[in-house]
Amino acid sequence: MTYLFPIEEGEFWWGGSTGAAVCPLTRDSAYRENFLDECSNQTMPLYVSSKGRCIWSENPFAVEIVDGAFVMEGADIELVQAGETLRDAYLSAMRAHFPCDRRALPDEFFRTAQYNTWMEFTYRPTQEGVLAFARGYVAHGYRPGIFIIDEGWHGRYGDWRFDEARFPDPRKMVDELHEMGFTVLLWVVPYVCPDGEKFIRSIRPDIGGKKEAEKGLYLRTRTGEVALLKWWNGYSAALNLANPIDAEFLDEQLQALMRDYGVDGFKFDGGTPHGYTNTNVVDGELDTALTPHELNIAWNRFGSRYPFHEYKDTWKGGGHNTIQRLRDKNHCWRGGVDQLIPCALNCGLIGHPFICPDMVGGGEWSFKANPNCRADEELFVRMAQCSALFPMIQFSWAPWEALSAENARLCAEAAALHADMAAEILALVREAEQTGEPILRSLEYNDPHQGFAPITDEFMLGENLLVAPVLEKGARQRRVAFPKGRWIDANGREYEGRQTRTLPAPLNTLLWFRRV
Repeated sequence: MTYLFPIEEGEFWWGGSTGAAVCPLTRDSAYRENFLDECSNQTMPLYVSSKGRCIWSENPFAVEIVDGAFVMEGADIELVQAGETLRDAYLSAMRAHFPCDRRALPDEFFRTAQYNTWMEFTYRPTQEGVLAFARGYVAHGYRPGIFIIDEGWHGRYGDWRFDEARFPDPRKMVDELHEMGFTVLLWVVPYVCPDGEKFIRSIRPDIGGKKEAEKGLYLRTRTGEVALLKWWNGYSAALNLANPIDAEFLDEQLQALMRDYGVDGFKFDGGTPHGYTNTNVVDGELDTALTPHELNIAWNRFGSRYPFHEYKDTWKGGGHNTIQRLRDKNHCWRGGVDQLIPCALNCGLIGHPFICPDMVGGGEWSFKANPNCRADEELFVRMAQCSALFPMIQFSWAPWEALSAENARLCAEAAALHADMAAEILALVREAEQTGEPILRSLEYNDPHQGFAPITDEFMLGENLLVAPVLEKGARQRRVAFPKGRWIDANGREYEGRQTRTLPAPLNTLLWFRRV
């Protein structure tokens, strides 16, 4: 069914997906999404407006803006006038459709910077390298925190044991990371290589897989065969985490990693709705009553049983207090670092307050194995500064290796600022756990109808902290729009609200202000 919702003059909309920095939307925006086929990063069937209106459906739909109106193809899509402001629209939609579950999240995610091995090692981490990476952060003044050993620590996908050739004594490694003060997470996906020992044993009743074979472990085709699905690393069987036998199969492996090696939790990657469609099946069609979107929901719900977790691809997960990370960004100024704030603002307005920006430098960066890979040092520093006052910040390429000593020091200062502000950030986390309100907010959310809706390069942290990072190459000053009130910067200088000022911002400076 087709729905037509005209956009009013001067109205701004947020919602849909965080995969691209397109919001806020206006009647003149060039915009098209098809959530029936693909959901990018965090995605909700929701749009909220600066004029207090909200659009919601329980189901995925396709949407585009044509001649100043939303044109939507789907079922049971409704437009509601919920109030007069963006905050009215969001709170009304949240309370009606995805009230927060009030789950408490571990302080460790927010208290200090996080560290991830992906950009340092890509597919080839080793025990010696991981420990050296962690020691390097401590040696350069970073405070220990969440430490994610990303892809490559394992053997075959789905056979979740350490690769003994590269990790000869994983218990010793994890113990040493704990002694340094780190909390250790491992990367996993819902895919199982069809030539690995775990897969073979699980489909062979004669060698130990009777229970799994009888109950139909893995997604199957209509002929009853295990379905092989295409994903970014090849072809694998896929788990259906809505099926108790699949969930038990994976949970037993993850619990063993926690029990035997002291691992604290897991980064849950993959499981996108698109990955579960028949177009990705090697031969045949899936035999499941669940839609691809419901399979993604089951994957996300499975991982949330672990207090220490991270997710990136989430359909209709608003209201569930989980750790979410923005998708990998390019190592560039346009289409890279400039996307962090608008994507994060949108994320909060679709029910995900607990957001981590992409890894500092950008996770879509050319791999370190590429000899031509060189860091734009200014971009690296500005991305660290931009991320410093997000609810979370994550590093993945050692700044002391990629940058000059001075620029590496500036990145360490950004991490230190985040840690110094931990008490205030954690207070906002505790509040958001109960209310579901965004932690990182657009100026329009806090101070409506003051002309702030188009601003996507500043943000509010809660009600009273204004952050204005530099996101343009070579810039050493920037314009700052101040909402109502009186504002004090990090050096004690005062500024009156309801004005725009051009302020100096050398490379060693992040502009941020407190409303008093």
